[in-house]
Amino acid sequence: MKIVFLDAETLGDDVSLSPISDLGEYISYPSTRPEQTIERCKGFDVVISNKVYLGKEAIDALLPELKLICVAATGTNNVDMEYAAKCGIPVRNAVNYSTESVAQTTYMFILSLVGRTAFFDNYVKGGEYSASGCFTNARVPFFELSGKKLGIIGLGNIGSRVATIGKAFGMEVSYYPTSGVAHSDEYPALPLEKLLAESDIVSIHCPLNPRTKGLIGYEQLKMMKPSAYIVNMGRGGIIVEEELARALDEGIIAGSAADVFTKEPMPAEHPFLHLKHPERMLLTPHIGWASREARECLIRKIAENISKL
Repeated sequence: MKIVFLDAETLGDDVSLSPISDLGEYISYPSTRPEQTIERCKGFDVVISNKVYLGKEAIDALLPELKLICVAATGTNNVDMEYAAKCGIPVRNAVNYSTESVAQTTYMFILSLVGRTAFFDNYVKGGEYSASGCFTNARVPFFELSGKKLGIIGLGNIGSRVATIGKAFGMEVSYYPTSGVAHSDEYPALPLEKLLAESDIVSIHCPLNPRTKGLIGYEQLKMMKPSAYIVNMGRGGIIVEEELARALDEGIIAGSAADVFTKEPMPAEHPFLHLKHPERMLLTPHIGWASREARECLIRKIAENISKL
């Protein structure tokens, strides 16, 4: 079996790919540009890709040798799924490998936002604390999560885990089902407008699809409390990014955090990088899924998918 991994650098260099490479004749590339895809995949039975797009042109060029496309992620928007199915080429993704990692990153954001971590860290390191003459700083308030309302958009595996942790903090949890169908007996399902208006924290954990693209824009952000925060751990296009930037600079909401963006990596002119009030926004480079344990689990799942061929 001949296996090629088109963008292996996305999994880092601190984890072993031997569960995959041991399955056959294996070659990997750190990254692959669109014009390199066909040449690098020709003659291979299995193509592994995290973000490199495999569309009709590539699939046609790789037949009849191509037997399987493995997506090194949960989302499959980097493959023309309809055309692959038409050609009889299975596409196998990996699910449930990053739940703990994403949930942990979500609360890293929530606790940092609510606790005003960046401000207090700068207050001490910048010398203001030493010069203040006071042992504390009670002029910049933060609130406790206990008793506050957590609104989750998308109550799948990750959203459910975030809900469980929220309950452990003593939060009141509700959710908005992006499918339009309520499916939880444990938490109340609310219309989006009600969830936004009532929540102290809104956390997004749904996929990007026609129902969710542009789901949260300026008008929706205006429904939120001025003291509320919104965290996007789903996909960039779920929030209209320039409208969130506007809402933050206008003080419509207290703050936000994002690990995902419409274009990744984000361009230098991205509105999140040019906020008038950058302290209201926390940003990470799509790392929520990428704890070491999650990446090791992902590699095992890719190997299992190939072994089924």
